[in-house]
Amino acid sequence: MTQQVTSFHPPQRTLMGPGPSDVNPRILEAMSRPTIGHLDPAFIGMMDEMKSLLQYAFQTENALTMPVSAPGSAGMETCFANLLEAGDTAIVCQNGVFGGRMKENVERCGATAIMVEDEWGKPVDLDKLEAALKAHPEAKLVAFVHAETSTGAQSDAAAIAKLAQKHDCLTIMDTVTSLGGTPIKMDEWGIDAIYSGSQKCLSCTPGLSPISFSERAADVVRNRKTKVQSWFLDLNLVMGYWGEGAKRAYHHTAPINALYALHESLVILQEEGLENAWTRHRLHHNALKAGIEAMGLSFLVEEPYRLPQLNSVTIPQGIDDAAVRSQLLNDYNLEIGAGLGVMAGKVWRIGLMGHSANKTNVLLCLGALDAVLGHMGADINRGVAVEAANQVYSG
Repeated sequence: MTQQVTSFHPPQRTLMGPGPSDVNPRILEAMSRPTIGHLDPAFIGMMDEMKSLLQYAFQTENALTMPVSAPGSAGMETCFANLLEAGDTAIVCQNGVFGGRMKENVERCGATAIMVEDEWGKPVDLDKLEAALKAHPEAKLVAFVHAETSTGAQSDAAAIAKLAQKHDCLTIMDTVTSLGGTPIKMDEWGIDAIYSGSQKCLSCTPGLSPISFSERAADVVRNRKTKVQSWFLDLNLVMGYWGEGAKRAYHHTAPINALYALHESLVILQEEGLENAWTRHRLHHNALKAGIEAMGLSFLVEEPYRLPQLNSVTIPQGIDDAAVRSQLLNDYNLEIGAGLGVMAGKVWRIGLMGHSANKTNVLLCLGALDAVLGHMGADINRGVAVEAANQVYSG
């Protein structure tokens, strides 16, 4: 006999992992608004506003700016599938998990990936990149992760783009963790294709991927010799729906209520102001940093390259990573993230993203870590973390 299933009611958690982040109640309310048709004139008006709000968030005037109706991984694939054809060469910078995913995308397009590899936790090495560009004059594009979610390291996007331009290469930049948390200046830096996710510093629900393509990149898409291998992600088709004007061509049924949510999250970002959002993330990072260091713990990433919104904290010797995270979840309803790949079991990833980046969360996290690690007998300085963070706030 089939078991009678009832409605699902999730527990109330504080999300301080690598994503998703806490969702602003305004965004949850936006999702509950009446569903209308994806070709309704009112919805098309909202789509135009969405484009304008995303242009502000990315700091661009690109006409080809929109959210892909799928998570950030689909935004990544949209960039590679549209810009690469079989036989092309792409230079991929890898300093964590997500550079490896870029390589996968290049190869699945039938292109060759030239890897520029750096130690996890370090930024992209510009000298290594320049050497690869000189060695491969046939390269069509340079792809890199601005804010590597697996480590919390940020690379110099402006310098990478400048090198790519010098060698007549397009750039693809992953901003899944950086959008809304640290500065992104797409036009000023000369980035050609950019993608992000809705669930990190935008504090929206997961499932949408904002993208933007420069006019130079859009020309490459329009003038391809072969069809984009993904029908769903082919921008030549999608732009019939997300293009200009009141008349739109049906491509797919957009995730209407999820787009209400992204619209609201971008309105919230506009109300706060980009610079204020960047400053807020930095403030709460500084408070968390003071508490973590007072406890005697350290960060994986050196300070000049450290993301404020994604903090990789080294796990004390002899402490069981999973046991700590489990106790934080069970006793405090607090989620922090595990290390990925080579960092598994070595670091915790503590997120301070969007709506999650606030004083209450920082103090909760520090107090909870202090209590759990102290109970487990970790070699830490007990009872000082919260006070150290409060010193930053009062200062």
